[in-house]
Amino acid sequence: MEPLGIRFTELGADYLRGTMPVDARTHQPYGLLHGGASVALAETLGSSAGGLCVGPGQGVVGIEINANHLRGVREGLVVGTARPIHVGRSTQVWEIKIEDERGRPVCVSRLTLAVIDKPA
Repeated sequence: MEPLGIRFTELGADYLRGTMPVDARTHQPYGLLHGGASVALAETLGSSAGGLCVGPGQGVVGIEINANHLRGVREGLVVGTARPIHVGRSTQVWEIKIEDERGRPVCVSRLTLAVIDKPA
């Protein structure tokens, strides 16, 4: 998270929010926010939120993620918000919406997590 500048900013009853700068660390060759950086933000937020929803001795691992990139961003900060769609005993599904500083949609992602027992 640190190399990309991802920071957690808010935790609510049903969401986790964080930010990521759009700069040389997160640009693709044409100077736009790299889709892979958006996915890294989405998986960071979704996996971290999912980890807060499991019991002692359990963790989560990503098993599928998709992303629709909706708007290009050249500079500033993007804000991601992860919200649960399904939190079960063995799987979780999270929706992560990423917006620019003006609140315009940049990317929407869905992350599926497997709930696992942590190694002893």
